[in-house]
Amino acid sequence: MSVEGITAFVTGASRGIGREIAVEFAERGADVALAARSDGIEETAALIDDSDAEGEALAVTTDVSDEDSVRGSIERAADYFGGIDCLVNNAGIVGPIEPFDRIDADDWDRVQEVNLRGPFLCAKHAADYLRGSERASIVNVASIGGKRPYPNRSPYAASKMGLIGLTRTLAFELGDDDVTVNAVCPGAVQGERINEVIAAQAELAQEGVRTVNTDPDSIALDDLFVEPERVAEQVVFLASDAGRQTTAQDINVDSGAAWY
Repeated sequence: MSVEGITAFVTGASRGIGREIAVEFAERGADVALAARSDGIEETAALIDDSDAEGEALAVTTDVSDEDSVRGSIERAADYFGGIDCLVNNAGIVGPIEPFDRIDADDWDRVQEVNLRGPFLCAKHAADYLRGSERASIVNVASIGGKRPYPNRSPYAASKMGLIGLTRTLAFELGDDDVTVNAVCPGAVQGERINEVIAAQAELAQEGVRTVNTDPDSIALDDLFVEPERVAEQVVFLASDAGRQTTAQDINVDSGAAWY
């Protein structure tokens, strides 16, 4: 899983899965541009700089839903590192957790802006740099929410299914330039975010609203909750030499919660 010497642009790198992805790249010798709106990217950069990681980190404040912000951040990272070899579209928001007919249209739009427009804008402005790389890849962090019912999370599920569709399309549009494009689809990932989702679903259940099935018998492995490090390792594999002939795929990291 060699990524030594490449430059990865990782969105949503301020915490959670994004931070784990950035650290995994740096530990394996890749330079990493850390993109997010919050100052958590500075903490991620410090974590990498203070470790034994061979890769260098650069924090670039970015709003992935704003085209000017995306363009500026990608140009800054490419100028600083001399190019971009891998784009990881990880930034995303949970959005409202409500039955679909109780969701405000503006809240729906905001989820699509971050979770789907964001990856499109990042791919658009990274494309020329990727085409100029000999080891180019895009890895989109989608979700099994785009593959199986996610009750009370319709904006999120729609955005992640859209991201899988974008992944497959970009894989063919960029294939002639030897750019691989894949999606990683996590299940329930350990951390604060999934705890908040579970609490919100529990409140809806008390109202008598039907919620997602978390019966252990519905998954293949004993543990429903996925360690964020496992997601990061899959992302890095797809960007590595070992993943050069894997493209147009959506790969689950979910303990067997989705079976296609």
